[in-house]
Amino acid sequence: MTPARFGDSRAVRIGLLGGSFNPAHEGHLHVARMALRALRLDEVWLLVSPGNPLKPVKGMAPLAERLASARRIADGRRVIATDIERALGTRYTVETLRELRRRFPRARFVFVIGADNLVQLPLWKGWRNIARNTALAVLPRPGWTRHAFAGRAAQVLRHHRRSPGAVLTESFACHAAWCLVPAREHAASATAIRAAKAADHTGERRGP
Repeated sequence: MTPARFGDSRAVRIGLLGGSFNPAHEGHLHVARMALRALRLDEVWLLVSPGNPLKPVKGMAPLAERLASARRIADGRRVIATDIERALGTRYTVETLRELRRRFPRARFVFVIGADNLVQLPLWKGWRNIARNTALAVLPRPGWTRHAFAGRAAQVLRHHRRSPGAVLTESFACHAAWCLVPAREHAASATAIRAAKAADHTGERRGP
């Protein structure tokens, strides 16, 4: 299953887990499952980015390869891998969220991020617009969680923090809510996976 390119009118609760997925791994699936449970979502979409403006192009696998890796960890029903950002032609998250709200008018979206991205959020284009109009769910990340809650975004948004069960209930609030999803930290890292693969290839070339 792939989200309809031009939208639909389902009244569903959808988590949006964006990223490069270079490659997708068990940590991404862990986050999706924790979000499904804690936020009582119908679906989580793995939004495979055509190109993250904050990440270098060097070392980035082609979109088709990254999408394929995301589909391998998804089940196609509750966890769905998609390149809908490519289809929409959006480059920045704020644009993607705006377009998704327009095309899926009855869906309730929550943007799912790791604690590392909460730290980096003030660097994103239109980050206050993102936080104002779309609920945020933050998952713990090794080495980042405590730092994230002392960071600028958490301080600016401190009055809008809610429990996971309430983050999508305030339909008429003037500002979207955000929450920390209680979950164990998962150590899987795409950077580490790529480094291990590179080391394996180097060892193969140097071996007898």
